[in-house]
Amino acid sequence: MAGGGRRQAPPREDVLAAAMEMIAERGLEKLTMAALGREVGMSSGHLLYYFGSKDELLLRTLEWSEGRLGAERGRLLTRPGTARERLDAYVDLYVPDGHRDPHWTLWLEVWNRSQNAPDEARDRQAAIEGAWHRDLVALLAEGISRGEFRAVDPDRFASRLRALLDGFAIHVAIGLRGTDREQVLGHVREFLADGLLAVS
Repeated sequence: MAGGGRRQAPPREDVLAAAMEMIAERGLEKLTMAALGREVGMSSGHLLYYFGSKDELLLRTLEWSEGRLGAERGRLLTRPGTARERLDAYVDLYVPDGHRDPHWTLWLEVWNRSQNAPDEARDRQAAIEGAWHRDLVALLAEGISRGEFRAVDPDRFASRLRALLDGFAIHVAIGLRGTDREQVLGHVREFLADGLLAVS
């Protein structure tokens, strides 16, 4: 019968995309179950049925955003060019675009909430970090094998580089005065020149 039946809920991916768009346009503090429900035409109760809690909604949204970043990272790391060029592309993708970068804003919130998160949620967060780390280790190992980089331990160097990137990225995302994206990229280039590109 035309016009009959219950209104169909939007696909879950559409809900996650809407959540990310709300964070980008209005800030994380405006992302409530009620506000998101109005955005996608669902009740807050239906959203809770879908996700169970706001913590789960945020983690699912982060995983969705990371999936998109992971696909972009994969394209960058498999394109033609030197390992150094692809390392620069990795760093460029890693560092936030600026203050209140939506992905980093969400990342910070999820990690802050993870202090009391169950092991399953923490394992999923670790999987996100692990993907970035594995890709970086593989890229460093390739550059070393091709003679572009010094003979460092790829895993150890990747851990140090990502710690540096995380620290600076947080400064950019929260808008710490005196730290902007271009300054951060300059610091990282200097770190790479001193530790990876210099001849031993």
